[in-house]
Amino acid sequence: MISKLVVIGILAGVALAGLLQLVYEATGNKAYVLLYNVDYIPILNRWESSPFVGNAFHFVFCIASVVGLYFILRLFHIERRILPYFLTYTAGSGILYFLTALSEKPPAANDMEAWLYWTISHAVYSLIVAELIIYWLHRQESVAGKTFEMET
Repeated sequence: MISKLVVIGILAGVALAGLLQLVYEATGNKAYVLLYNVDYIPILNRWESSPFVGNAFHFVFCIASVVGLYFILRLFHIERRILPYFLTYTAGSGILYFLTALSEKPPAANDMEAWLYWTISHAVYSLIVAELIIYWLHRQESVAGKTFEMET
């Protein structure tokens, strides 16, 4: 299960980065920069100019958030519902966007267009995560359960 959640985090992370890159290509808005920006994080900021560190930060955060949120939602038996993923990732990213105020890099904290692109992209990310969890992780459990019931 953990390995599937890791793969889901990676796939959704690729989609998120790709979507924000498309936004940049289409509009010139640099909201995507925040995905890789570590210059406001102690220790990591020593290597902030390294593309590897920024990419690793993005994917580690995607994987950790998928695994962590899944198990938190599982405590409440709502890990198979889309809305908790949507609300958590969309609202959370909308709030976390303002960490950009701690950085000299774009986007600016008051760039509402970038905030909108950032938040909408994370809403899409949340739907990808939820759909993959529900239909890839739990569909197999349901199929196995139905097969077992049919055999008895």
